[in-house]
Amino acid sequence: MAKIEIDDFLELVRNRRSIRNLKPDPVPDEVIEKILEAARWAMSGANGQPWEFIVVKDPETRAKIGALYEANWRAIYAIETSRAEDLKHQGFTTLPTGIPGFANAPVFVVVCADPRTYMATVLIAYLFDGEGGPKATYLKNVANATFMLQLATAASGLASQWVSVDRSLEGKLKALLEVPHELEIHTIVPIGYPAYKRPRPYRRKLEEIVHREKYDPSKYRTEEDIVAYVRHLRKTSRPAYKRPSGETWA
Repeated sequence: MAKIEIDDFLELVRNRRSIRNLKPDPVPDEVIEKILEAARWAMSGANGQPWEFIVVKDPETRAKIGALYEANWRAIYAIETSRAEDLKHQGFTTLPTGIPGFANAPVFVVVCADPRTYMATVLIAYLFDGEGGPKATYLKNVANATFMLQLATAASGLASQWVSVDRSLEGKLKALLEVPHELEIHTIVPIGYPAYKRPRPYRRKLEEIVHREKYDPSKYRTEEDIVAYVRHLRKTSRPAYKRPSGETWA
């Protein structure tokens, strides 16, 4: 097996970005196939492999997806306005307008998954909410594949975005893409060339998050600490959501 130097891998991970505006320039099919092949090898509990991917290249379908997401913005914004100003999500400090920047991407990978594959995992996960809650292992399986998609995209010199799909949007997407009732749509991963350069995002320092042998109580964060942390996140992350016009990309 070919060896990848850890420093090279760290450089890839540190330079990966979620890019919210992508160029319409076409991406070679063979590159997309390699990205999908990487996602196919994601880890999953009991090898359940719940993921399935819909590759959307048709401009009309991509435009319809963008329009559906734009409409969904308004509902998100309406709810987000109930939060304190300095705690609002970065993408919804103002009402986003127009087609989202990710809709310019030449390729969407719509991440679907089959929850029936949860049957592969151990029975105790059903009885005692294994790994954190109901369906947690299944959801982590899907997240692993989504992360592999994004990391492989970065390794290909391309950019992507993590576009979450909530339940209200999911139903409309399933109808548009003719996804069977039993399957779920979790994420849209638009892939393309970046339309702008995003600065390195904030990350907590390693010494803040690593504990040796047992939990270090001096690193415990109170409720007040967490609120202050979220306020700090908002300040450091908001520039990444700004459009050239001053509006925000969600």
